[in-house]
Amino acid sequence: MSTFEQIAFGLLVLCSMLCLYRIGKGPSAPDRTVAIDILGTLIVGFCCIMAVGTGREYYMNIAIAWALISFVGTLALAKYLEGRTYDA
Repeated sequence: MSTFEQIAFGLLVLCSMLCLYRIGKGPSAPDRTVAIDILGTLIVGFCCIMAVGTGREYYMNIAIAWALISFVGTLALAKYLEGRTYDA
């Protein structure tokens, strides 16, 4: 791994720790929801760094799938917290 990849990986780990703190300590449910969404984005970042570092393209496929699942999950959680049903 190059120095850039190591620094980027370290920053992503630090940001993940901060998101986990916000998920556990967040004052409200919307704050926790945003932190969970950001954590999903950070996981996509981890996958992209692994794709660049190893040269394997399937990490990018994992990142795309994770982003889609994270987006749909965030929408479902937001609708649940709003009190609406899923078919509206």
